[in-house]
Amino acid sequence: MATLLRIDSSPMGAASVSRHMSETFVESWKKAHPGGTVVTRDLTKSGLVSINAEWVAAAYTPAESRTAEQKAALATSDELLAEIDAADELAIGVSMHNFNIPSVLKLWVDQVVRVNRAFSYADGKPKGLLMGKKATFLVATGGAYGPGSGMESLNFIEPYLKTLFGFVGFGDVVFHTAGGAMALNYGADRAEFLQPHDEAVAALAAAHA
Repeated sequence: MATLLRIDSSPMGAASVSRHMSETFVESWKKAHPGGTVVTRDLTKSGLVSINAEWVAAAYTPAESRTAEQKAALATSDELLAEIDAADELAIGVSMHNFNIPSVLKLWVDQVVRVNRAFSYADGKPKGLLMGKKATFLVATGGAYGPGSGMESLNFIEPYLKTLFGFVGFGDVVFHTAGGAMALNYGADRAEFLQPHDEAVAALAAAHA
């Protein structure tokens, strides 16, 4: 049976547009994958911390030579990578923070984009090791940063994540962005705003059947 890993990174709880879209994706995905498994990871509740020198040293030490302390340093990374390994696809909710991804999502990235687990340079060239998986990014931005907009050059989310996930081996990376979400703070009707995004996100999930 197929497995979907849902990851949320917005701190806004029920008010979050990206979380709403990830929930919509899950609902449609379940219909397209009867009996499938959904694993949920809320990064705002995962207690992730920055990597440090000990983490880096452990990552570059061959697994069979790691000390107990080094294994402990990589325990969270191992757990997060195991979730990716077990998943056929990922659905990641992303809210724009200062033109880029939330800090908790960057902490997750640093834990999983790990040498000899997510990528290698065994032949002198970078090679992604997380092959054969799909990733759908459900992005919410306060302003409008889409193609052709005056703010397009300030959107670093899509180029960053597309480059990063391609680097580690994902061959199928899709984005759906709900731009202009700030309007909800100024009285825009939430259901009306979300309706076209619900339809688009549901179609994306169904297309992955």
